[in-house]
Amino acid sequence: MKIARPITELIESFSKLPGVGPKSAQRLTYYLLHVPQIQLDEFSENIVNLKKNTKLCSVCKNIAETDPCPICSDPSRDSSIILVVEQPLDILAFEKTGHFRGVYHVLHGAINPLENIGPDELYIEQLLNRVKERKSISEVIIATNPTMEGNATAMYINKQLLIINSKLLITRLGMGIPTGADLEYADETTLSQALEGRREI
Repeated sequence: MKIARPITELIESFSKLPGVGPKSAQRLTYYLLHVPQIQLDEFSENIVNLKKNTKLCSVCKNIAETDPCPICSDPSRDSSIILVVEQPLDILAFEKTGHFRGVYHVLHGAINPLENIGPDELYIEQLLNRVKERKSISEVIIATNPTMEGNATAMYINKQLLIINSKLLITRLGMGIPTGADLEYADETTLSQALEGRREI
């Protein structure tokens, strides 16, 4: 049986999303056929506005509606401590804990030679420039995921930061985050313990 082109095209679009297989893509598409048109219009408008109405913070590379982002422009934050994360979602996880009052830097990925992602594809150079330009920075906490890629990224950043400032305190999150896990799935207590138990690299 030939499936209508609008259906197959939407299935293909959903299939390109991470974690969505062909069956899930089909289920989502057929579910949307039963949704009232007004909800579909709102859904499609939200997708259109996703990139139109967001900006990359010129300071920390977080995604926000303003530049600089609300965290970077908040005078109550301790700008002498930078927490380095892989993805913007990781910031949400740490903010939920309520324990971290410093600022962030988002890499937008991790070094992964198998996928041709090297240091130049990430926002590492921008982090190094922040540390060079701001002498007031006292600590950089590397909070990349405890995976092979995350660890390789942490080691690379540590090496580059020490070239810039050999006296800079560079720490890594303490245990409490299981090896191979993604930070966005960790609960607030685990992340709080990881922050408190961070160690110098």
